[in-house]
Amino acid sequence: MALLCDAIIFDLDGVLVDSDAVITRRWKRWAEERGIPFEEVEAVQTGRPAIEVIEEVAPHLDPEAEIDRLGDEMAADTEGVEAFDGAKALLDRLPEDRWAIATSGRHRTATARMTHVGLPEPEVFVTADDVEQGKPAPEPYQQAATGLGIDPGRCVVLEDAPAGVASARRAGASVLGVSTSTSPNALAAATAVIPHVEALDVRAEEAGLRVDWQHEEQA
Repeated sequence: MALLCDAIIFDLDGVLVDSDAVITRRWKRWAEERGIPFEEVEAVQTGRPAIEVIEEVAPHLDPEAEIDRLGDEMAADTEGVEAFDGAKALLDRLPEDRWAIATSGRHRTATARMTHVGLPEPEVFVTADDVEQGKPAPEPYQQAATGLGIDPGRCVVLEDAPAGVASARRAGASVLGVSTSTSPNALAAATAVIPHVEALDVRAEEAGLRVDWQHEEQA
């Protein structure tokens, strides 16, 4: 199958960068230090801004103070963080004005991970610091499309989390789920599900970008 679009917007963690180990490690430590069952955090954490997770599982804490500390720890810890196979090659092939990133992570954490794995930083880079409402609200992907000067309906989004898929769909974009950290069934709202970005073949054509994929998994 294939989609035609004018731009591609990527989520970061779980799509371009494998940071699952550090995210789990840091959230687990945070929960243990505050006497919160990690299972409660794990159930709501994937794909959402950390401050919203903290507000949900620990309403008795000061979310701003907690997110500052957790953000510092997340940004400083890059042990085990790697780029997914094919991520850099894919980004290097895309025109700079035809791709963006919209992540639920904070800017300093996202840039630290991209620098660590050697991925280029996009001209349009939307993080949790830039939006009033994070995923699953549509604002992150709406803002990324606006930054590119392209209608969201002409964008293809790559997402690994149900909250991100919902965000992209609400923004009006087409969505490819990436099942690196989530089961294909959990990404059923996506147009299709692929196992990783290396399964993509993107080519520039007169009508725009043609996005083909291999080894499709039915959601």
